[in-house]
Amino acid sequence: MIARLRGKIIEAYPNRLIVDCHGVGYEAIIPISTYDKLHPTEGAAVDLRTHLHIRENAHTLYGFATEEERDVFLMLIDRVSGIGPSIAIAILSGMPVAMFKSAVVSGDSIMLSKAKGVGKKTAERIILELKDKVGVTDTWQDAASGHVSSEAADAELALIALGYKQVDSRKAVRSILEKEPTSTAEALIRGALRALQS
Repeated sequence: MIARLRGKIIEAYPNRLIVDCHGVGYEAIIPISTYDKLHPTEGAAVDLRTHLHIRENAHTLYGFATEEERDVFLMLIDRVSGIGPSIAIAILSGMPVAMFKSAVVSGDSIMLSKAKGVGKKTAERIILELKDKVGVTDTWQDAASGHVSSEAADAELALIALGYKQVDSRKAVRSILEKEPTSTAEALIRGALRALQS
């Protein structure tokens, strides 16, 4: 699995980048949100979080400017029935991650249905399945209200994206925070994974 790309941009388009990594050019499909964050130009250095999506007839690499974008992308394709990579990219292209989270938390299907390829029924399914299966909205609400730090929320969301239950993810992250209150999100994820797998 290709999880990250670091190299120089060979070609930049609003929906894809070609990145030279030690002489190999990787094409990564990106959402508009990533393009806007990076303002990519040819020859510039870039560091992308990636997901390699494998199907029978294609291996497609998707790139993101932040872990948060990739986490939302993975939650959509892994946790919501009927959502594939193209629609997940369209959703990220149609609204910032914060707006997407807010729409899920508030149950705003009208806002979600503004994304290309997302109708009212699909928007309602996204809200229902993310709330019921993932429990991620609790983490978003707690982060928004300041009940948990952004590092703890990011760690919880990453663990949820990996398939762990929200309740177990939160418990594991809190146990790490009790020992090391200033842990980064990456340290929290590593520690929580060790705890969850033991």
